[in-house]
Amino acid sequence: MKQVLAAVTAVILAVVAGVALSAQAGGGFSKSSCTFNGKKLYGKIQEVSSFPDVKVQVVSSFPDVKVQKVSSFPDTCGKWQMVTSFPDTKVQFVTSFPDVKVQYVSSFPGAN
Repeated sequence: MKQVLAAVTAVILAVVAGVALSAQAGGGFSKSSCTFNGKKLYGKIQEVSSFPDVKVQVVSSFPDVKVQKVSSFPDTCGKWQMVTSFPDTKVQFVTSFPDVKVQYVSSFPGAN
């Protein structure tokens, strides 16, 4: 009986450790590199309705990234040039369960 209990405990600990490692491996939002799971949150951005790289919710306060739409040189964090082809990142706008929350601004874009 003790061996069964020890085996079950070992399996539970392995599952918990695996979940923790997979969460870290997924990456998530990185403020320092302005990415989500390695996908840039700046550059040429395409809006899609399915199979996005990042699910985005537009908010009016407490964003992860302040976004400024630009027509050229989207080369720093939060600068988005909206395109219909050849994007750096594909985003889907959602109203719940986003990967990243953004707020549109007219100046001073970047990660919060």
